[in-house]
Amino acid sequence: MENENACRAWYEGDPILEAYHDNEWCRVNHNDQFQFEMLCLEGASVGLSWAIIMHKRQAYRAAFHDFDIDACAAMQDEELERLLLDPGLIRNRGKIFSVRKNARAVRKIREEFGSFDAYLWSFTAGEQIDGHWKTPEEIPVESDVSRAMAKDMKKRGIAFVGPVITYSFLQAVGIVNDHLEDCEYRQQAESEE
Repeated sequence: MENENACRAWYEGDPILEAYHDNEWCRVNHNDQFQFEMLCLEGASVGLSWAIIMHKRQAYRAAFHDFDIDACAAMQDEELERLLLDPGLIRNRGKIFSVRKNARAVRKIREEFGSFDAYLWSFTAGEQIDGHWKTPEEIPVESDVSRAMAKDMKKRGIAFVGPVITYSFLQAVGIVNDHLEDCEYRQQAESEE
């Protein structure tokens, strides 16, 4: 029970973060659109707390066409400029415009790999990384995989993907399972493969 509470400590008492931890965090997801959403939300969180971004998630979905990759890639400057006035978003020009830039880079990745998912999982040969942590202090903030992915993503033109943000992204899409050993949600997050 103690470890379960430790796993819950970062979100307990916030219904939005509770739902994210219990239903999405570290859970394997092979959907390109969801992965793109997490990439963009993680990028928006640079320098901020994840709680702030999660509380703005619905506004981001509305502003960015539910993170449809092709729709985001086709956004015009005028539309992105209008979003800088939207109080529901982090009104940072670089972060707003990075969604279109990242969508265009992800489209090229899909052309090369067949899907964004195939590209992402190529960094772990399709295997989920599970640290089997017992305490939150053991969970790293970056890894060899996050450093390699961040470096490659930057080379491909993706913005806001340093190794720490990329590690959080790996957790968000379930490539990494960092639920603590005794967390009741870790079994749901384990790879089905």
